[in-house]
Amino acid sequence: MTAVAKETRYRIEGMDCASCATKIDTAVRRVAGVEDVSVSVSAGTMTVQHDESQDLALIEDRVRGLGYGLVPMSAGAAAAPRPAHDHDHHHDHDHDGHDHADHDHAGHAHDHGHKHHDEEEALAGLHGHDHGPSTGPWWQSAKGRLTIAAALALVAAYGIGHLFPGVERWVFDAAMLVGLVPIARRAFMAARYGTPFSIEMLMTIAAVGAVIIGASEEAATVVLLFLIGELLEGVAAGRARASIQSLTTLVPKTALLEEDGKTREVEAETLAVGATILVRPGDRIPADGVILTGDSAIDEAPVTGESTPVRKGPEASVFAGTMNGDGALRIRVSAAAADNTIARVVRLVEEAQEKKAPTERFIDRFSRYYTPGVVVVAALVACLPPLLAGASWSEWIYKGLAILLIGCPCALVISTPAAIAASLSTGARRGLLLKGGAVLETIGKITAAAFDKTGTLTEGKPKVTDVVAFGGTESEVLRLAAALETGSSHPLASAILAKASEQGLAAPKVADARALAGKGVVGTVEGKSVFLGSAKAAAAQAPLPADALARIETLNDDGKTVSVLLVDGAPAGLIAMRDEPRTDALAGLEALRQAGVRTLMLTGDNTRTATAIGKTLGLEVHAELLPEDKQRIVNELRRQGQMVAKIGDGINDAPALAAADVGIAMGGGTDVALETADAAVLHGRVADVAGMVDLSKRTMANIHQNISIALGLKAVFLVTTIAGLTGLWPAILADTGATVLVTMNALRLLKVR
Repeated sequence: MTAVAKETRYRIEGMDCASCATKIDTAVRRVAGVEDVSVSVSAGTMTVQHDESQDLALIEDRVRGLGYGLVPMSAGAAAAPRPAHDHDHHHDHDHDGHDHADHDHAGHAHDHGHKHHDEEEALAGLHGHDHGPSTGPWWQSAKGRLTIAAALALVAAYGIGHLFPGVERWVFDAAMLVGLVPIARRAFMAARYGTPFSIEMLMTIAAVGAVIIGASEEAATVVLLFLIGELLEGVAAGRARASIQSLTTLVPKTALLEEDGKTREVEAETLAVGATILVRPGDRIPADGVILTGDSAIDEAPVTGESTPVRKGPEASVFAGTMNGDGALRIRVSAAAADNTIARVVRLVEEAQEKKAPTERFIDRFSRYYTPGVVVVAALVACLPPLLAGASWSEWIYKGLAILLIGCPCALVISTPAAIAASLSTGARRGLLLKGGAVLETIGKITAAAFDKTGTLTEGKPKVTDVVAFGGTESEVLRLAAALETGSSHPLASAILAKASEQGLAAPKVADARALAGKGVVGTVEGKSVFLGSAKAAAAQAPLPADALARIETLNDDGKTVSVLLVDGAPAGLIAMRDEPRTDALAGLEALRQAGVRTLMLTGDNTRTATAIGKTLGLEVHAELLPEDKQRIVNELRRQGQMVAKIGDGINDAPALAAADVGIAMGGGTDVALETADAAVLHGRVADVAGMVDLSKRTMANIHQNISIALGLKAVFLVTTIAGLTGLWPAILADTGATVLVTMNALRLLKVR
């Protein structure tokens, strides 16, 4: 009987570089029963697909054996930041201290786990493992302390060597061992679990080789420089990881729950869907919800990137973590803490970071052959000149060891994921969600953007655009129309009432108000018989003057819906309404055109309305389309060689979103249809699609810069080493220096606006 595949997700503590992820991936894949592994450096997570019968203790013990801590994550939970536990690994690997409470395995596995954990604790004492938090200053972390210890040992070796020249070599050997022993232990464990060509192994071979040929002072210095470089890399990686996790700190820990007319403070995590909460002016909103009563300006910048506060009242949706401005609000909770907008954003970004971009996959494949190749080249450089030309063994072994250090792949391997992680975090903080590196890479290559109309290019709700009076005043026309529409929830009625409210007009009372099916609404206002309805229905009751008919035709040509007001059977005025383009739509589409992207509208709306909106926005129009028609047009564009992005609400546009090279859902918060789309614009701004394209192009440029830095420095130092101009010190600086440069360059993407 075939075992059912299960998925388990872990937070990996102390994984700060791509070579760490490779070691973990390789080790876990070799465990029987494991079907697939996905490791994300940037998110600090590992997802394992395995047989239902798989003993997870074997997987967990193997990862711990490599020197990493791991904590199981509850299914679907957003990974909240945890206090990491450091140890001595050269990549600032945090150790979780093997908390038995977290990993209480049954039966013999449980006992084995304890025995293994006790051995780990003993080794921790020997190798400087640390169980304190790594969230404090770098010098309080185990890696920081190890680096300081190695530096002090090196200084002491210089002092003792100066005073007692006879023991100089031995004290430098001892100083080197302070830093090298933990590195060598990691190298051994990595080799045992399937990664013989790790950076620790290259470092260990180079340091031991240097001691053998009498270069003890350089060996000790190289180990210290290596530790300093990795410490800097760990700090930089921590900054990138903290960027998206910092969003979780925006949600307040407590909330004011309203029950039986009274309020009491409760933990925000305990709020149930449907509960009513009170949010005071100046407080952060503790949960996603819908406003029941109150009116306030909401600062949504942390969630949507919207720079100015948005005025919201009853029935409006609000997001957890946003700031309430000047009014008290009663809110009905619409999502549990684990499913609020910020938790979903963090979870989506972390899952996205596990999905590799094509460039990243290529670099991974390349590095598998690159590192063994470096070892072969180093061996040839060390052996061939002495064997073939009688050159000095000591000199050429030294050069071979330097090439080993130059060839460390860290900078190259981290060049792509560091940039992608920074970009995904930056995008999320601006309300741009991208499902992985492949999506991020593809968006920058699009040549056509096909937009839905309603709710994507337009606001999705009609607004009054024109009020025309025949004889009287526009205010009077609007006031009488508002009287008839009072109490109606129809979108056109809402538009009229909103316009009257905007102009400060109070709607008079209406008597005998009733709707006439398919025609309009009629009632008695201030003793007059008033009708508001379609031009056709109005013309059936009273002849409309020629200028009124001409005006109606013009307004219809502009894609507007026209209602005619009759007072006591005589035409009194017109009200025109239209679902207006978003305020940023014109600028957003222009930004796409400037980037060389063709823009189209694919809509199911009637041709007249669609053409009017298309003319206003200056884009190509395809109207009166069914969902399958939209999908067909997307496929036709792709057959023409276009790289197509489809932008819509993600529900009725699902076939076209799935058919496009990139599907982008427009909408806010919990309504974003992320299941079908590859990406989402959380705030619903058209300009944010151009922002995604720009972010993608910046990211790819950053990746190309990183690869150039990594390979360029290696090429320069390879030539200078073989020429005898540089030795071990510059060699290690070429690697760790390039790694730090690449990481810091990638972190520039966190500042993109």
